[in-house]
Amino acid sequence: MSKFTFPTSIRSRPVYGTLEERDGSAHLLIADAHGAEAILDVATPLMMEKAHIIYIPKGEAFEDKLRALNPASFYAGPTYAAAEARIHKAFVDAKMGLQVYLTGTEGLIGQAQYAAMEAGIPHTAIQTEHRGSTARRMQCVHCKGITEDVETDPFVCSHCGLNLFVRDHYSRRRAAYQGVCIDAEDPGNVPQAKGIYE
Repeated sequence: MSKFTFPTSIRSRPVYGTLEERDGSAHLLIADAHGAEAILDVATPLMMEKAHIIYIPKGEAFEDKLRALNPASFYAGPTYAAAEARIHKAFVDAKMGLQVYLTGTEGLIGQAQYAAMEAGIPHTAIQTEHRGSTARRMQCVHCKGITEDVETDPFVCSHCGLNLFVRDHYSRRRAAYQGVCIDAEDPGNVPQAKGIYE
């Protein structure tokens, strides 16, 4: 899947780069779905000798290719929530010189990046590359519920049912964009939904 070029936006919106191999005592690579392609692009045999890959397939068929890289450690899980304890343990157990590579959807990158920062991993040791879906992880500012994989604007909050406007404001603490009620002053006056990047 090709990379998506995000339009220029407000300061809080994340900016992603391209993964590159860096010298380190160990390499932790966390990816979902098409993020596997970025790992395949950056991986070298020397890197894989000290690499731990955590992969969430989301229905994509890259697991065998990632395993074929022969990393020192490999885990595939069904969801971020299922892998979360393993991710936190990898950060807590990290030694000086760990290099972190986060790739795939914005939801995965944001959650894993927050976990790394909470564990004290220096930001200079964390690289990110977006690959795949542009769906957003959204937080309703009214009920605080999180709705995963939002692709349209406006959308209906999966927790409180409000019609929410998809904003570019991003909360690193919540690893989510913020959604605000679009018809608060004129209930029922909701524009037709369209793709977020249309």
